[in-house]
Amino acid sequence: MRRLTTRQVVLSGLMGALLMVLKEVLASVPGIEPVTLLILLYTLELPALAPWAVAVFVVLEFVLYGFGLWSWMYLYIWLVPIVLARLLRSMDSALGWAVVSGAYGLAFGALCAPVYLFTQGPGGAVAWWIAGIPTDVGHCIGNFFVMLLLYRPLRRTLHAITSHHR
Repeated sequence: MRRLTTRQVVLSGLMGALLMVLKEVLASVPGIEPVTLLILLYTLELPALAPWAVAVFVVLEFVLYGFGLWSWMYLYIWLVPIVLARLLRSMDSALGWAVVSGAYGLAFGALCAPVYLFTQGPGGAVAWWIAGIPTDVGHCIGNFFVMLLLYRPLRRTLHAITSHHR
């Protein structure tokens, strides 16, 4: 694995901090979270830095909110959009990415349920997942429209910034 330059370390930190700040600023708006959008875009435009930005974001979440069962899921849940973006990196469709982002929002609770499977058994995991379906539907809708509206301008901007500094 190649070492990160000082510039890349700082940029990863700023990217992770931006995830945290925007998440907190929009926390009071149901179903709207910019984290999925930005992680997908970070991975498409800065693939080597995206995992580091996510690591910064997760550490900041732990610092701000402490540790609990949710902490375990945060160790893997935000890596899923990185994997999706790497698998689908040749796609350049706002609608396609909106569908991916919406599907991720809808699947969020199911992706988190394994933590509850290990701590509360199959019944606890299923109950936790089912109880969260209304929230997941909200995230699906929010993620879909946020991506549909912002994919093209943010991708273009990120691309311009990153290609200028390569």
